Amino acid sequence: MPRDTLTADQIVRATIALLDEEGLDGLNMRSLGARLGSAATAIYWHIKTKDELVRLAGDAIWAEVELPDLDTTDWRTAATAMAIGTHAMLTRHPWLGQAFGSHLLYGPGKARFDEHSLALYEKAGFAPADADRAAATVLLFVLGSALGPAAQVSLTRRLSKNGKDAEQQLADTMARAAEIAKPYPRLRARLDTPAAADYSAAPDNTFAFGLQAILDGIRARLADGPHGDRT
Repeated sequence: MPRDTLTADQIVRATIALLDEEGLDGLNMRSLGARLGSAATAIYWHIKTKDELVRLAGDAIWAEVELPDLDTTDWRTAATAMAIGTHAMLTRHPWLGQAFGSHLLYGPGKARFDEHSLALYEKAGFAPADADRAAATVLLFVLGSALGPAAQVSLTRRLSKNGKDAEQQLADTMARAAEIAKPYPRLRARLDTPAAADYSAAPDNTFAFGLQAILDGIRARLADGPHGDRT
C-alpha cells in the first residue's frame, strides 16, 4: 500500500490484527509495514512511535463493547451486558491486559465506555462517589477474570518459540502440579475436574458466579439507604 494512501485508521486496524496474532512482543514497524504492503517509514508519517500505536489500538477496541440503552434497560441487566461484553473483548484481544502494565492507555473509546458505566450506576441510585466505586469494582473484576485466558495465549505463544510443543510442555507441567497437590485433600478431590487439567482454567461458570455476587452486593447497598460519599 503506497504511503500516500495510508490512513491512521488503516494503520491502527492492522496493528490490532498484528497484536492479536503476535502479542506486544511481536509488534514492530517492519512487520506492520509488511502487513500494510508499505515501507515501515511510511507509518511514521501518521503515527510517530510504537507506544502511540499501542495506545491507539488499545483505545480503538473499547468500541467493540456494546453499550446498552439506559432508557430501556434496568441497571442490573445493563451492568451484566457491559461486563460480559468487556470480558469478551478482553478475551479476543489478550494483549490489552498486558498493555495496561506497560503502556499509558487513554482515549475517546475508553472515555465513552467509562461515561456510560458511570451513568448506569448513577441511574441505579448511587451518588457520583459511590457510582465511581461500583463501576470500578465491576471493571476490576472483569479485568481480573480475563487474565487467565490472556495469560494462556501469551504463555502458549512463548512456549511455542523455536518449534517447541507448547501443549506437551503445559501437560507435563500440570502432571507435575497434580503430584504436588495430592497430599492436600481438597486439591486431591478436584484433580479430575476440567479446571485441574488446564493451566489457566477456572471452574465452570466462575465469571458468571462472581459477577452476579458483585451485583448482588451493589444491589444490597442500594437498598441500605442514602448513597453518598462513604469512607
